[in-house]
Amino acid sequence: MNTILGLDIGTEFVKAVLARPNKKGDLEILGIGKAKQSEGSMHAGAVADIPAVVATCEKALYEVEKQAGERADTTVVGVAGELVKGNTTTVNYNRKNSNKPISEAEMNEIIKKVQEKSGEVARKTIAIETGNENVEVRLINSAIVSLTIDGYKIMNPIGFKGSEVSIQFYTAFAPLIHVAAIEKVCAELNLDLLTVAVEPFAVCRACLGDNPDSSFSGIVMDIGGGTTDIAVIDDGGVEGTKMFSIGGRSFTHQIAESLGVDDETAETYKLDFDSGKLDDHIKARVETAISRNLSVWLTGVEVALEEFETVGSLPRNILLCGGGASLSSLQETLALTDWYTALPFSRRPIIHLIDIAELPNLILKGGNELDHSFATALGLLRVGVDTLAGAPEENKIKAKIAKLLQN
Repeated sequence: MNTILGLDIGTEFVKAVLARPNKKGDLEILGIGKAKQSEGSMHAGAVADIPAVVATCEKALYEVEKQAGERADTTVVGVAGELVKGNTTTVNYNRKNSNKPISEAEMNEIIKKVQEKSGEVARKTIAIETGNENVEVRLINSAIVSLTIDGYKIMNPIGFKGSEVSIQFYTAFAPLIHVAAIEKVCAELNLDLLTVAVEPFAVCRACLGDNPDSSFSGIVMDIGGGTTDIAVIDDGGVEGTKMFSIGGRSFTHQIAESLGVDDETAETYKLDFDSGKLDDHIKARVETAISRNLSVWLTGVEVALEEFETVGSLPRNILLCGGGASLSSLQETLALTDWYTALPFSRRPIIHLIDIAELPNLILKGGNELDHSFATALGLLRVGVDTLAGAPEENKIKAKIAKLLQN
C-alpha cells in the first residue's frame, strides 16, 4: 500500500513521521524525523517565512527518508493558530417522505448547506479578529459528531428511513493565506499534498484510531511552541476545537524577561528546570517566572473550555501532548489546583501525557521511539487514512461518508 507522511510544522520544531497503512487499519511506522525551526519562521502557529520553513522541513525529511529507506507517496500537513476556527453545528430537519431511504445525494446536500453556513460564521469571526472584512477562508476538516433519526442514534444515515433527523457536524476553517503558505511549502519540497488537517482534530483521530464505534471521551490539549490547541471528544465524536496563542515560547520569554537573560539561555533554564541542574537561586527565579506565565495560560484554557456550549459536562480525562506539555509545573497545576471549579466538570479532571504506545492501530518498529510530542504527526497520518478511505473503488458505507466529507 502507499506510504503516508504526517508533517507537523510547529513553531519550535518540524516533526515528520512516515507510515504505511495495512488492510487491518493499522499504521506501520517506517521512519521519523525532527528539526528545529529558525527564529521568526513561524508566528502563532502559522508559517511566517516560507523559505526558512522549507529549509527546516528538508532536514526533517532527510532524517525520516534515510531511516525508512523510501519517500512518501502522499503527505498530510497540520494547520494551527488562533484564526483556525473549529465548531460543532446541530442541524434538525423533517423529511417530507419518511418512507424513502436517505440517499447519498440527500446527505450530500445537507452537508453542503451546513458547511456553507459554518463557513460564513467562521469568515465573519476571523474578519472581526483580523480587521479584514474581505478575508477568505477554506474548509479544512468536516466530520459527523452524532446523528439521530426519530430519536435513535445511528452511525450512518444512508439507507435509513425516518422523518425527524438531527445531525451534529464538526467543521473547521482556516484563513486561505495560511493554507496557501502550507501548499507553497509542500510544492517547494516536491511533496504530493493529500490534505491539510486542523492539528487538534488530528490528535483526536490518533486517540480514536480505526474504530468507528469508539466511545472514547476526553479533552486533548496540544501545547506547542506558539499556541495551545484544545479539542473535546465526547462518545467518539469531536465536539469542537479551540486555540489560543500561548505556548512553550511564552514561558521562555517570561523567564528571559524576569532573569534578564537572552531567549537561548532562558530556553536552557526551562529545559533544565526539572533536571536538578539549576542552582537553588536560579531555580527559584525560574519557578516564579513559570508560575506567573502559568496563570495567564490557565486563563486561556478556561476561556477556551467555556466556549464548548454544546457539552453538558466536560470529560474528566485530559490528555496532554506537544513539547510544552513536558513542563512538570504545567502538569502539576492542572492536576492539583482548583482551576476547573468554574467549568462544567463533574469531578476533578485526570491529567496525563499521551502515551504513544497506548494509541490504537499503531505498529512501532524497533528504534522508532516516539513521545507525546509526536502525537500530532501520528494524528495527521490517521487523517490521511480517512481521506484515502473515500476512494471511489471502495463501496462501503463508511467510505461513502468519508468521500462526502472530503473538501
